[in-house]
Amino acid sequence: MSRKQILAGNWKMNQTITEARNWIRIYQAGQKKGFRTDVLLFPSFTTLYPVSKEAMKAGITLGAQNIHEAEHGAFTGEISAKMLIEAGAKWVLVGHSERRTLFGETDDRINLKVRRALFSELRVILCVGETLEERNAGTHQEVVRQQVINGLQDVHKSDLAHVVIAYEPVWAIGTGKTATPEDAQEMHAAIRQIINSEKGGEIAEQMRILYGGSVNKENAAALFACPDIDGGLVGGASLKVESFLSIFRAL
Repeated sequence: MSRKQILAGNWKMNQTITEARNWIRIYQAGQKKGFRTDVLLFPSFTTLYPVSKEAMKAGITLGAQNIHEAEHGAFTGEISAKMLIEAGAKWVLVGHSERRTLFGETDDRINLKVRRALFSELRVILCVGETLEERNAGTHQEVVRQQVINGLQDVHKSDLAHVVIAYEPVWAIGTGKTATPEDAQEMHAAIRQIINSEKGGEIAEQMRILYGGSVNKENAAALFACPDIDGGLVGGASLKVESFLSIFRAL
């Protein structure tokens, strides 16, 4: 089947409200119409609501970079699904390597966040990926397998239509290093096989799997030509709208 492609930009802790509005204005002027591509942006929490109307007019769907697994409570500095939805978010990133490594998020907690988001009718991009040490040791496929299985534990099959997997090799995030198209395709095919084994062939065929990790205008076309890569989760290159548009055109 033909899966609709996704191009997502993760701005991380960058872009003020003013900068974000300017980015969207330039994007809207430079975008091409009629492509079967979902365009998502993940700005900071403070930027979500102020740019929601501009994003909608530009054909961009907004998501949040994180979510707390509880519905509400005494969790200083955290944010709930209800707050995100009211601010204009339709998607949420869960399990990004920076959340795993810098903030100590475990597979169990990531699973709780996935389930909270889906229960609240937010769509999820579940991020998975191995470190350089794990790849060099030859354990990278098993590491990613466990991240996928644990992240989707107890997620009902009917909810999996609202889940996207993003494969982001940790060693390629923000380093300028990129998995070769062959390496990326191999891992994407392995992830699809994991979904097939755990959730069934129909779900595996429908599941969209993105590549992330130093995607840029030079390597985007070769990566997106791979049969199991359904788009990209772009970090640094999404901060400059011209770079993002060039990757969009590669799709």
